[in-house]
Amino acid sequence: MPPKRVILMYISEVSGHRSATMAIEKAIRYFEPKTEILNINAFNYTNPISEKIVNRIYMEVIKRTPKLWDYLYDNPEVVKALDKIKKNIHRSNSPKLKKLFDKFNPDVVVCTQAYPCGMVADYKKTYGVSLPLVAVLTDYIPHAYWIYDTVDYYITPSEDVSIRLEKKGVPADKIRPYGIPFDHKFNQPLNKEEIFNKLNLDPRKPVVLIMGGGQGLGPIKTIVKSLEKSRHDIQELIVTGTNKRLFRSLNRMTRRCKKDIHIFAFVQNIHELMAVAKAIISKPGGVTTAEVLSMKLPMVIVKPIPGQEVNNTNFLSQKGAAVKVDEPEEVYRTIDELLDDKAKLEKLTLAAAEIAKPEASLDIARLILTL
Repeated sequence: MPPKRVILMYISEVSGHRSATMAIEKAIRYFEPKTEILNINAFNYTNPISEKIVNRIYMEVIKRTPKLWDYLYDNPEVVKALDKIKKNIHRSNSPKLKKLFDKFNPDVVVCTQAYPCGMVADYKKTYGVSLPLVAVLTDYIPHAYWIYDTVDYYITPSEDVSIRLEKKGVPADKIRPYGIPFDHKFNQPLNKEEIFNKLNLDPRKPVVLIMGGGQGLGPIKTIVKSLEKSRHDIQELIVTGTNKRLFRSLNRMTRRCKKDIHIFAFVQNIHELMAVAKAIISKPGGVTTAEVLSMKLPMVIVKPIPGQEVNNTNFLSQKGAAVKVDEPEEVYRTIDELLDDKAKLEKLTLAAAEIAKPEASLDIARLILTL
C-alpha cells in the first residue's frame, strides 16, 4: 500500500497556525514515518504580494486600533458584507489549488486557519471533488469564517466549542473535540534540576516566564517594570520571539533592574522554560494556551487583544485556569498574590489539568491517517 499523502495548510510563517501544522506533521510521522506531507503557507502560495500587505495591516491594526479588530472579528454584518468578495477570491485561487492538488494528489487536506479552509471548501464545490478536508480550530471560539458544508471534520479545542459549532449548523458527527495541536515534547518528563543549572537559575527562588507570542507582542516592558515592585525575589525569563527591537530594548533597560532577568529571542526550548516556572505571563494564543495547559502552568493574561485573544481569555477565566489583569502596571500585585497563596496556585494548576488536551496532536494524526 503506497504511503498516504497529506497537505497541511496554514498562514503566516511566525504564527500558532504554523506551529499547529508542524505539530500535526510530527505526530503523523510518529505513526507513519513514510507519509508524504506538504506543509504549506496557503496565503503565500496563492497571493504572495497580498500576504505581505495583509500581515502588515493586521499587525498595525492590533497594535494601534485594537477596537477596530474587535468590531471586524466575527461580526455577522461584516461576514455577510464580505461574502461575495470572499467567494470571488476563492474562485480566482481555485486554478492555483487545482494545479497544486493535481501535482501532489493528496489523500486529505488539513487547515489550521480559516482562510485556506474556505479556499479548499469552495474548490471542492467548484470542481465537484470529494477530497477529505479537516478544519483544525486553534482558538476557543468558532467564528463564522470556518463554516462550510464541504468540510468533512472539525477539530475543536473543547467540548464547549463543539456545542457552539453545532448551534451554527455543523452536524455533530463532523465534530471531534480533540484539542489544539502542539508539539508532544510538552508532555515529556523533564529533569528540572538540569534545566535550572543550564539556565543559571536558583531553584530556591520562584521563576516567572514572560512571553508575547512568536512576534514578541504586548506590554512586555511595562510588565517588567511592574515586577520590579514585587515583594518576592523572583527570577524572570523573558522570551521576545522575532521582535529584535524589543530584545535590544530590554537588554538595555534591564541593566538597571533589581530582579534577576534572563532574556531570550526565538527559542526552541519553551517547554523547558515552562517546566521551571511557577507562573507564566503571556498572550493567550491558542497553541501557547494548549501548551501551558498541558504543562499545568498557572497563567496570567495581561490586556488581551480584542477578538480571539479576549475570547480565549474568557474561556480560560471561566474555567478557572487563568487570571486576567487589565492594567499591565498592576501585574506585580497578581504575581505576589499567587506566590503568597499556594492554594490559589494549586487551584489554577488543577483547573489547567482539567481542561488540557495533551494528546491533541496524536488524536488528530490518527484521524488523518484513517481518511
